[in-house]
Amino acid sequence: MKKDIHPNYREVVFWDLTSDDKFLSRSCVETKETIVWEDGKEYPVCKVEVSSKSHPFYTGKNVLLDTTGRVEKFNKRYARK
Repeated sequence: MKKDIHPNYREVVFWDLTSDDKFLSRSCVETKETIVWEDGKEYPVCKVEVSSKSHPFYTGKNVLLDTTGRVEKFNKRYARK
């Protein structure tokens, strides 16, 4: 196997800034910041805007759009004459 071509795959803490939730996973993401985790060890931290804890699809707060109005508007605009 060639040396120095593989990314550094390690444990990383992902911090969801929207919900202030943190979880430990493995990743190749490069970060300069670190954080002390619940087990007392220091891990690199990657700050993200959206995760499964804050995304509307996973939290059940998904907003339904008025698709009927959109379809009618599309048909009206592009109807064959």
